[in-house]
Amino acid sequence: EYKSREARGPLNEIVMKSFPLLLPLAQRLCTENSLEAALMLKQILKIFWSSTQFYLPSGNNPDGSASATPSPALANPSAMEPWFEILKAVLSKPLPEADQPDTKEERNAWPWWKAKKWAAQIMTRLFSRYGIPSYAEEEIKEFAVYFSQNVAPQFLGPVCETLNLRPSGQFCTDRLVHLCLNFVDLAVELAPTYKLLKPHMDFLLYKVCFPCMCLTQDDIEEFENDPHEFVHKQNSPLADFYDPRMSAITLVQSVVKHRGKDNMQPFLAFLTEILQRYNSTEEANKNHVEKDGALLSFGSLSDTLLTKKKFASELEGLMVSSVFPDFNSPVAFLRCRACWMVQRFSEIPWSDDGSHLRNLIQLVLQRLSDPALPVQIEASKALRFLIEVDGADVTLLPVLPQILNEYFRIMNEIGNDEVVAALQVIIDTFGEQITPHAVALVTQLSTAFKNYVDAGEDDDDAAMAAAQCLECINTVLKGTCEHPELYTNMEPCLVPLVLQILGNDGEYLEYMEFA
Repeated sequence: EYKSREARGPLNEIVMKSFPLLLPLAQRLCTENSLEAALMLKQILKIFWSSTQFYLPSGNNPDGSASATPSPALANPSAMEPWFEILKAVLSKPLPEADQPDTKEERNAWPWWKAKKWAAQIMTRLFSRYGIPSYAEEEIKEFAVYFSQNVAPQFLGPVCETLNLRPSGQFCTDRLVHLCLNFVDLAVELAPTYKLLKPHMDFLLYKVCFPCMCLTQDDIEEFENDPHEFVHKQNSPLADFYDPRMSAITLVQSVVKHRGKDNMQPFLAFLTEILQRYNSTEEANKNHVEKDGALLSFGSLSDTLLTKKKFASELEGLMVSSVFPDFNSPVAFLRCRACWMVQRFSEIPWSDDGSHLRNLIQLVLQRLSDPALPVQIEASKALRFLIEVDGADVTLLPVLPQILNEYFRIMNEIGNDEVVAALQVIIDTFGEQITPHAVALVTQLSTAFKNYVDAGEDDDDAAMAAAQCLECINTVLKGTCEHPELYTNMEPCLVPLVLQILGNDGEYLEYMEFA
């Protein structure tokens, strides 16, 4: 499966003999409704995925080695049509509510939903690897043209039907929504598929993407009851591979990038209306989740908004009227979102005498000691961006010791590499002013490293934070190189730390380059 094309001889042999047998079986299974049929169909689709995700199978040489010539399917794309029909049939197969398990967990594991997931995953992989002519290698150009003009448009129907399940009140797994949104993301860029999508963009943006971007009740309960897990999920690099919220954000960004002329202005008007409605509604009736989704949407488009003059001039008003008040909101996840928005729009050129910037810094500093851990995390990350703004040092320097204390308190609460990275920016920016705190910093960072390393085996976030602590110590040492007298007091912390990394039978070798 993972070998180069030249080393795939045995796999090609298996495919040539098994696929003609699997094809009619899969065709028949698509028409059945039993769990046994679903399990067999899922297995066939997994076999198809493993055989095609990197290369379409080619023939073999007489000696059994893989042929260097491209797959026959690339020269004759219509030969794969029966498999394309199976993928469409599986994804569009109705699953009556009455036949499905009762709980969400059971439905996520239900074989028919798993089969649909594999069909959507194969569709999206074929599209991204073989279906876009402008990105295709020379040997697959012909197949890419055929796929883009004939196959991808056929897939769009089942994909959009699947995305309509939730808006119409029916169940659909997160993973399947995520994969279907990824497929649409590819379709937006391609002219033949966008032509078909264009009449349905309102549905995709407002009925599918925006609801995906809003917090669910489960998210809110996790925010309040298990903040450590909430922070972990929000910062997980794996979210891009399973979270429909991330794929919805990516799709919105692609729509604005590739089809902004048709969609950007209406979408921004939709978001602005939400914020205006929130501001004009009585407190008891405000829709906090909807506002959070609108701010997430604005923030996700920050790169585009900041570079276009006609939008950039309105961002200051957006921050002052819709973000500043949320720093003191009774709703914790809106306070969290306000801190996140600062990270996205820290480069706004303020038009006043500097009072907005000073006010913003004070608001962020207050959130460092917020009762909610996710708010503290986002505030500590936000300060990193504000430090680099001209004029920020005037407000920050007088309270630098308190800021450092807050960062170490947060670091003791949770291992998060972005919090430590933000601390590193502070240390680097205020180099001279950090010198009086250098010994205390190294002591605290050494302790944090040891704590994170102990938790690192079971906690990837802590392991990354541990590495970031060593980088942070390096920054302190570079900043104090002209004060060698400080090193004497640092050695009791640094020597055991270096010995810990170099010793222990190589247990901590992953941290060697940072040490």
